[in-house]
Amino acid sequence: MKIQRFLAATLLLIKAGHAMADCSRPILVPVAPAGLSVVVSGQEVGGIYPDMLAAAGKRANCQFIFKPVPRARLEAMFEAGTADLLLPAPRTARRDQHGIFIPMIQARATVITVDAKYEPVRSLAQLTSRSQRTAVVRGFDYGAPYQRFLSEASQGGRLFIEVDAEHVARLLNAGIADAAVMTPTVLAGAILGDKRLAGLLERLRFEPVEELDWMDTGIYLSKSSLSEADQNELARILTAAAQSGALWNSYKRYYPANILATSLRPRG
Repeated sequence: MKIQRFLAATLLLIKAGHAMADCSRPILVPVAPAGLSVVVSGQEVGGIYPDMLAAAGKRANCQFIFKPVPRARLEAMFEAGTADLLLPAPRTARRDQHGIFIPMIQARATVITVDAKYEPVRSLAQLTSRSQRTAVVRGFDYGAPYQRFLSEASQGGRLFIEVDAEHVARLLNAGIADAAVMTPTVLAGAILGDKRLAGLLERLRFEPVEELDWMDTGIYLSKSSLSEADQNELARILTAAAQSGALWNSYKRYYPANILATSLRPRG
């Protein structure tokens, strides 16, 4: 019920943001589920990032239109210039080619295992050498070391590439996957929203590894689909939102402290 109330509350803010805009046109924001950062229920969208955007848009008189899509398509749309924003997104060199990055917070992906079945993992290389079956979400990107890990793990037939974090959680819960690699808040949000996974969160172990350091994460503005004036206006209002601390305060309200400690922190 907590997730449903959260989604309903943020939907009210999003609807309030659909008004005549100071931006030159409505801003298209395709989204995919990402824990409580982005919550999708059918065609309805809520969550921490849409909540923040709706509030910022209302103050600046900019209209954001949210469209649910699969995560992999979201990345492809942004690269093709058919999406105005990409969020939430860790900063990567590939994304920098297509967008202007607005940092909001810092995040870190970890290795996630269940019930301490294996000895602690200190590196992705160690995870690969153990031949553990690992699940990830298609379209997530935590930098070059993560991409190398995906390539090596897929060659050994030990990699499950799933459409969203809920599917990853189910594989872990069923014992089909031994580990997952992603930001803990994303997996925790999926678990909190699925009654069938009750009790799984308490069984998880989050292990930071040497290849996956803290990364700036936030929102990309499209270089190709947005005019320079809209880029500047959006950069202004989103930078102000980041500096206000509202995003971090929302995470603290909705996530257990131990989950945040391993995966998110405010910038600077």
